[in-house]
Amino acid sequence: MIASRWSGLATLTLLFATSALAQGPSAVGRWTTIDDETKKPKSVITIYEEGGKLFGKIEKLFREPNEEQNPLCDKCEGALKNQPILGMVILRNLEKDDKEWTGGTILDPANGKTYKCKIAVEDGGKKLKVRGYIGMALIGRTQYWVRAE
Repeated sequence: MIASRWSGLATLTLLFATSALAQGPSAVGRWTTIDDETKKPKSVITIYEEGGKLFGKIEKLFREPNEEQNPLCDKCEGALKNQPILGMVILRNLEKDDKEWTGGTILDPANGKTYKCKIAVEDGGKKLKVRGYIGMALIGRTQYWVRAE
């Protein structure tokens, strides 16, 4: 009887562990963006889930002392025009699609443009592959963000 209970508990534990591994690491959390040219940290983005979709907002900016520390999105349009970049939601409405999150958008505050977006967690949860594109995913740019401490 006791062996039977332990066997059942072990099977249940194994099922939960297998299910968690199948889902893979989560994109939810804090991610450091890296500047394409300088290779230095540019910002920290907090990705969170709301209503089954992922969103991401700028939590921190890494700025040089001579740069504006709380810049405004002067190139953004509509409601985001001249709003603080710090705290701005730049990732919107990404939905789970197998091992990726797709169907959403990403805003580039540097040029004020919004692109279609898909993301995927890689390297055991240490990296986030972020693809922004216009039209088809073949035409676009990929960045790798790293999990923030």
